[in-house]
Amino acid sequence: MTAQPKVSKELDLRDAGARSSTENGFSKPPFLGFGLGLRSEHYSEILDNRPPIDWFEILSENFMVPGGQPLKILDQIRASYPIVMHGVSLSIASTGEPNWDYLRSLKALAERVEPRWVSDHLCWTGVHGVNLHDLLPIPYTQEALGHICSRVQLVQEYLGRELVLENVSTYVDFAESEMPEWEFLSELTRRTGCWLLFDVNNVYVSARNHGYDPVRFLEGIPADRVVQFHLAGHSDMGDYIIDTHDHPVSDEVFELYRKALDRFGPVSTMIERDDNIPPLADLLEELERARRIAENVLPSQSLLQLNDRRNEHFRRA
Repeated sequence: MTAQPKVSKELDLRDAGARSSTENGFSKPPFLGFGLGLRSEHYSEILDNRPPIDWFEILSENFMVPGGQPLKILDQIRASYPIVMHGVSLSIASTGEPNWDYLRSLKALAERVEPRWVSDHLCWTGVHGVNLHDLLPIPYTQEALGHICSRVQLVQEYLGRELVLENVSTYVDFAESEMPEWEFLSELTRRTGCWLLFDVNNVYVSARNHGYDPVRFLEGIPADRVVQFHLAGHSDMGDYIIDTHDHPVSDEVFELYRKALDRFGPVSTMIERDDNIPPLADLLEELERARRIAENVLPSQSLLQLNDRRNEHFRRA
């Protein structure tokens, strides 16, 4: 078995300065168009009909196995569609030993699937070998920033690729936080060269829960580091809202998406639905709404690019 890097390597990277994608030998991931999260409820329809979807995002953990039917189906789907990997258990902010078994499986899946990028969440999910199966928040402090930067560098070097990290929805504030979330994200990308998955619904949820203007978040992060948008639904509990991914995308989130497009330009966009999975046709309607918004907001040159990508799938079908 190949020896894994020691934890001491993490400490060597703690004070690493900014590394641009050019210095690391990486370039910005491509614009993919408009996609969906790949869910088992839709496997048959996708394989039989090859619907006009530009790309799919898979949940990495669902396929991190040596074999089986899910991987066989994934191989068939990725023969026709670009794939992006999205995880929920990297626990990049954890203070525990990196989970090398997880990282080995993640790297093996990436080598098999050849995704356009690999993403996960800026959070922690457990410590000391215990996975709490939740996306837990972090304090936005210099100490936490230094630690997470070292972890990101460590994982990027092991995987041989830059990570894409997603902002999570939050429901509590840390009294010791020293900066807003958008400043934390900006500095993280500057120091590590990682990219950002901008979850529009998560920003809306956090802004409602904490009482700030979500546009401040949009304006606070570097536009050139955002490579993906998530659009999803939430549950409104009155005094607070919860990121549940079991409802259609709300009008308010679509409006924030419009502002995000105006700020960031063409960014690969997908609908994320994890519960109360509707028929594929319903998700295609939501995806078409996102496409129309983009066509209305983006300049004509970008519009041609979007339409060319859309028509390409009709030609292949």
